[in-house]
Amino acid sequence: MRISELSSPLCHRQVHQDPVSPLISQIEASIKQIEHLFLSPEKNLPENLHYNLRQSLSQLSQLAPFSNPIKLQMWKLSYHLWNACVDLSNAIGIKSSSSGGKLRAGVEHVDLRQVSADLLSIAGDVAGVPSPLMKTASFYYKTGLLWQEMKKFDLASDCFEKATNLASKMEIDAVSDCEERKLLLDLNIARSRTAWDIGDRNVSITLLSRSKKLLFDSAENFKALANQYLMFGKMLLSKNDNLENNEALKLMNEALDLCDKGLRAVKRSEEKLSLKILRDKTLRFIAAVHLHKEEFENVIKCVRVLRERNGGDGGDQHPSLSVLAMKGWLGLGRYGEAEKELRGMVVNKGIPEGVWVSAVEAYFKTVGVAGVETVKGVFIGLLSRCSVSPSAAVRVVYKVIGEGGGGEGSKVRAKLAADLASDERVVALFASDGAGKERTAMHAVLWNCAAAYFRLKDYKIGAEIFEKSMLYTPSGVENRILRAKGFRVLCLCHLGLSQLDQAQEYIDEAEKLEPNIASAFLKFKIYLQKNDNSRAITQMQAMMSCTDFTTEFLMLSAHEAVACHAFTVAVASLSNILNFYRSGKQMPIMEIVVLRIVITILNQEPGNEQEVLKFMKQAQARMVELGPEYFFGKGEVGRRELNWIATASWNSGTKAGMEKKYESCAEFLRLASEFYGVVLDGEVEGNDVMVCKSIILTVSVMIAAEKQTKVALLDAEVKQAIELLDRAGKMLTSISTADKSADCQDNSIDSNLYFIHTFNAFELYGRLNDPQSQQLVVRRFASSKACNPKHLLQIGLTASEGPQFNPEVATFALNACLSGLLASPAPDYQKVAHIVRRLITVAAAYKGDAGDDIVYGLYKQAYRVMVGLKEGEYPVDEGKWLATTAWNRAAVPLQLGQVDAGKKWMNMGLELARNVQGMEVYKTSMEDYVAGFEMKLPEHDKQDGKPKAVVHID
Repeated sequence: MRISELSSPLCHRQVHQDPVSPLISQIEASIKQIEHLFLSPEKNLPENLHYNLRQSLSQLSQLAPFSNPIKLQMWKLSYHLWNACVDLSNAIGIKSSSSGGKLRAGVEHVDLRQVSADLLSIAGDVAGVPSPLMKTASFYYKTGLLWQEMKKFDLASDCFEKATNLASKMEIDAVSDCEERKLLLDLNIARSRTAWDIGDRNVSITLLSRSKKLLFDSAENFKALANQYLMFGKMLLSKNDNLENNEALKLMNEALDLCDKGLRAVKRSEEKLSLKILRDKTLRFIAAVHLHKEEFENVIKCVRVLRERNGGDGGDQHPSLSVLAMKGWLGLGRYGEAEKELRGMVVNKGIPEGVWVSAVEAYFKTVGVAGVETVKGVFIGLLSRCSVSPSAAVRVVYKVIGEGGGGEGSKVRAKLAADLASDERVVALFASDGAGKERTAMHAVLWNCAAAYFRLKDYKIGAEIFEKSMLYTPSGVENRILRAKGFRVLCLCHLGLSQLDQAQEYIDEAEKLEPNIASAFLKFKIYLQKNDNSRAITQMQAMMSCTDFTTEFLMLSAHEAVACHAFTVAVASLSNILNFYRSGKQMPIMEIVVLRIVITILNQEPGNEQEVLKFMKQAQARMVELGPEYFFGKGEVGRRELNWIATASWNSGTKAGMEKKYESCAEFLRLASEFYGVVLDGEVEGNDVMVCKSIILTVSVMIAAEKQTKVALLDAEVKQAIELLDRAGKMLTSISTADKSADCQDNSIDSNLYFIHTFNAFELYGRLNDPQSQQLVVRRFASSKACNPKHLLQIGLTASEGPQFNPEVATFALNACLSGLLASPAPDYQKVAHIVRRLITVAAAYKGDAGDDIVYGLYKQAYRVMVGLKEGEYPVDEGKWLATTAWNRAAVPLQLGQVDAGKKWMNMGLELARNVQGMEVYKTSMEDYVAGFEMKLPEHDKQDGKPKAVVHID
């Protein structure tokens, strides 16, 4: 603000030449420089200008006191400098766009204004200028305000203190000018504000208290001081601290007291009106402080005082009073009174929208679910009374919903929110084009609320609110994606409620708006839940034609199908995934993982052996095509996958074998042998033990399948089986050698498996009419630790009869078995007797008469075994058979005149009979016959060498 130039005839008098004049001239020259800058304000002040002025002032202050003409000239220069700064500041404020430049220029110009004030202070009192001290103080006061505005509180305080020192030289009672009186008060208030800003609250309050002496019964002064007290109180109230609230209340009470004193002091009605307005405002803030302190009774008292003042005028009707009263009643728990205040706001058209929305929020926050109907009634009443903005509707619905889902009475809140949002009058608020932002906000509020209930699986409420949110989705073409999203989520809600027809209606609408993979997948999910597997598979095929299709949806489809126990759909989905691997497409998971999942799913239901076999063969083919390490993976993952499918093949084979599905069993075991033989990560060998087991059992199952189907194996199949057994035989040898070298028991492979291998090889070599190989394989088995008499007995019995008859193998196996049995501590004489009989039968059939000595040796061996045994320990029936057959063998030699041979057999029969229980009668007959035979022997010799009679005992 410019200051009027001094006009005095004394200013124009000739100044005598003295030391002051050069300094005055220097100051005047500097001021002219500043005035010239007004024409080009973008230029900065000369760097030495401020220094030169301060230097001149310093030198000038040392020459005081001055003559009155000099003083007048100094005052004139001060006014010129002040006005030049004002003009220059205004020009810079208009033309400068840089905030940094403004701040720098502002500091320089305020500093020049302080030079102007200092120049007046140096000049001192001057004749011809009224109230020079107050004018100088005014310069310092205005400069201090500028420093204060720029947050330079130390400089501001310095200016205010200089102004105070100048003003204090005058008697307060002697000040009669209104502006000067106002300056005294403003100066004290300014000092108080500065002390407050630098954190010296005690000094600030003290300065305000001193200011009470400077009111001069002026309404403006009362108002200014009360306003400052109120401003400090509001600052403390904003900190929301209990201790600060107490201080705020004290300051506001001071302001209220000043208003009351001012009302008593002033006379003019317009001055009283302004004070009344400030008093009511102060009282409202006092009520707010009590509300913060939860002194609700005092809040109600303040409201009553405000409403009862000026009874004829109806008291204070400020919009905040209803809110304060409502919150006060709420704090006291008197919800009925609070509801009256809230409903009264509907009638009061002067209450702004923001106020009643805030009141609704506060009421609902305190009363909660019990207040939902009141909130609804108030809001609908407001719609009927006045024009409510869409943003207000959004705020109310948002507050009604609360946190959404799971809270106290959350379902009641959600129901109310849905009712409000679907009310025609509320929907109409968002119909205009300008309400697009608010429409989006309302949609988001409802959508988020519905989503919360959806996450809680409360699909009924979620569906209802999702449906209401669709009211705030524009129907234009540009919003079809958003609408389609709404239909899809409604489909999901009805799926969760198992309302499949409604779900299909919504997804059909979504697909019309946005035909994408999400809609296609949800249709697939509906068909699954309807147990319509054929349509589900068809829909799955349709999914692959979507532009945004990815293979992850096929995996997700398989997961959903498994959850619905629709295993055929799951397998179909995974089969489609496997087709992508064959086409060379890069996939997120390994092919073996998908195959593993398919096989696992198929194994969930019986009767899927052929499907399982198909996918296992596919795995084996892909392994060969890609290489084991690429197909299964490397490291521990690869070993784990390989072990899984090998074990699955083995388990499937054993299961099929137990179910007598021998053809499938053979295929599974053959695959198992190939998987177990795979080498990964540079291993020396695969699982040879399991490979060997799988091969041996594969051949066994092939033979079993032949017997089951009664279709003989082709020669090529027989040779293939023999090749497999040869491979297994080599592995058995290497495994046995490795175990021996490790000095461990030969238990890596069950001994039964060695026997199965030998037995199968014996049979297959027999089909090829290769007795030498048969004998070689049996001898090799007999020399192994896995061999035992039981196994040899079975081989010997098989070789001694039927199509596999091989007397050499039979004799070897049975003799080895007999040796093993007799070598045991407690021989099984039932088996011994059975073996002896079979050996005798084989020898007799194979050797004929030429084998008589061999047969006799077998009888002799049997006799030696029987000698020394307890009665009945050797099977009686077998003993009788030996005795009678040995006796009867004498008949043929005797008929042929071979007396010695006949006597040999008769003696053998008699010796055996003597060791068999129950043959006493036979033994007596035999002895009598032998004695008679001996007596007749000379007569026999005399006649043609033939006895007259031969006794045959059966």
